[in-house]
Amino acid sequence: MKYISTRGDQAERGFSDILLEGLAPDGGLYLPKAYPQVDDATLTRWRGLAYADLAFEILSLYIDDIPADDLRAITCRVYTPEVFGTKEITPLTWLGEGLALEGLSNGPTLAFKDMAMQLLGALFEYELGRRGETLNILGATSGDTGSAAEYAMRGKQGVRVFMLSPHGRMSPFQQAQMFSLQDANIHNIAIEGVFDDCQDIVKAVSNDLAFKREHRIGTVNSINWARLLAQVVYYFAGYFQATKSNAEKVSFTVPSGNFGNVCAGHVARMMGLPIAQLVVATNENDVLDEFFRTGAYRPRGTADTHETSSPSMDISKASNFERFVFDLLGRDGARVKQAFTAGGFTLSADEHAAIARFGFTSGRSTHADRVATIRRCHAEHGVVIDPHTADGLKVALEKRDPAVTMLVLETALPAKFAATIVEALGTEPPRPAGLEGIEQLPKRVKVMRVDVEAVKAYIHAHV
Repeated sequence: MKYISTRGDQAERGFSDILLEGLAPDGGLYLPKAYPQVDDATLTRWRGLAYADLAFEILSLYIDDIPADDLRAITCRVYTPEVFGTKEITPLTWLGEGLALEGLSNGPTLAFKDMAMQLLGALFEYELGRRGETLNILGATSGDTGSAAEYAMRGKQGVRVFMLSPHGRMSPFQQAQMFSLQDANIHNIAIEGVFDDCQDIVKAVSNDLAFKREHRIGTVNSINWARLLAQVVYYFAGYFQATKSNAEKVSFTVPSGNFGNVCAGHVARMMGLPIAQLVVATNENDVLDEFFRTGAYRPRGTADTHETSSPSMDISKASNFERFVFDLLGRDGARVKQAFTAGGFTLSADEHAAIARFGFTSGRSTHADRVATIRRCHAEHGVVIDPHTADGLKVALEKRDPAVTMLVLETALPAKFAATIVEALGTEPPRPAGLEGIEQLPKRVKVMRVDVEAVKAYIHAHV
C-alpha cells in the first residue's frame, strides 16, 4: 500500500513514512493510491470479531511495513475494556427503533479523539523506537484533540508535544484536562485567536520544510492519515452491532468541525461498507453545511467564526475536507491545489450533483436546538448527551429514513460541557471518578499572539 498527496505530488510513500510526516511536502494530505475493497465474504468473516481484532484486520489493509505480529500486539494493547470501559469499546445506546448513539467517548479524556489517539501514541512509540529517532509533535485543538493527544503521548519515549489551542475558547473542563498536565514532554500554547488561527500556524510550520526537518516536526491532527485510519474501524464496528446481515444498510450522522470524523466514514463507504448516508451536522459555523447544500466552499476568517456552546466545532476551515474533495473531483491534484490555495471555490452543477453518489448530506444546529435536543433526549430516553452529540442528534432526526437504521456518533461525555447541561437540565452532569475538581489543579500554559515565527522560536528553545 502506497500513499500520494491530494495536491498532485505522485511520489509514493509507505505508511511508516507518512505516519511521522503529517502534511505532504507540497502542502497536501496523504491518501492511499486506491481504497482496498471489502467484499461480502470479508464482512461476514469480520462480523463478531472483538474490536482489537477488527482494528487489526482493517489496519492490515493499509499498513504493510509493520510486521503483522507487531501490529496485532499494538491493537490488542490499545483497545481494551480497561482503557475504554466496555468489551464492545464503542457500544450502541438505542433511542428507539432504528436510532442509536454509538459511544466513542469512554477513553481517558472522555472524547472520541481517544479512539484514534491511543493507537497513534502506540504507533509513534513503536516506529520511533524501531528507527532510534525522536519526534516533536505540533498540533492544534479546538478542545478534544489536544487532551487526547497529550494523554496518549505523556511519558512516551522520544516524543514531545507542542499543542496550540484558542485562548479562552474551550470549556473550563477541556482547558483543565490539558493545562494541568505537568509532564516535561508536554507543552501547551494558548493562541490569542480562534482554532483556525492555531491550525494555520501548524500548517505554516509544517510547510517550512527546512524547519520541519531540522526540528523533527510531526502532527497528531486529523491531517495525519494514521489517525483518520484508526477512526475507520468504528464505522465497521457500529455497522456490525446495528445489523444482522450484510444486506442491510446503515446511515451515520456525524457532528463535524474539522471533517476528520466523517471523512473516516467516507473511507469506510469507499471500501464497501454498506452505508446509505453520511450526514454532516454543523453548528452555527456552517461552512460545510453551506457547501453540501450549495456547492460553494467559503471559509471564514477569525471575526466571522462564532463562539458557540459546541466549541469543538467552532471551525471554519476544515482540514480533512480536502481529502473528500480530492475524491469528488476525480483525484485531480492540480485542481485540488488550485481550489484550496485560492481560499474558496464553487463546484459546477454537475460536480455538486455528484456529491449524492458519495452518500453525503448535511444539516445545521443552533444553541437553542442543542439545548432542546439535550432536554428531549433526557426526557424521552433518560440519556444525557453533550452539546456536540446534540447537534448530531438534532440533524439526524431531520434527515433519517425510517427504513434505514441511523447511528449518531457520540463525540464526548457531557461532563466536559457542564454549563450547557445545567442550562438544559438544571443539574450538573455526572463526572467519572477521579475528575472531581480538575479545574482547580495547577496549570502549565504559555499564552502567545497569533505569530508563526514566535511559535517556531518557542519550539526551537524547547527541543
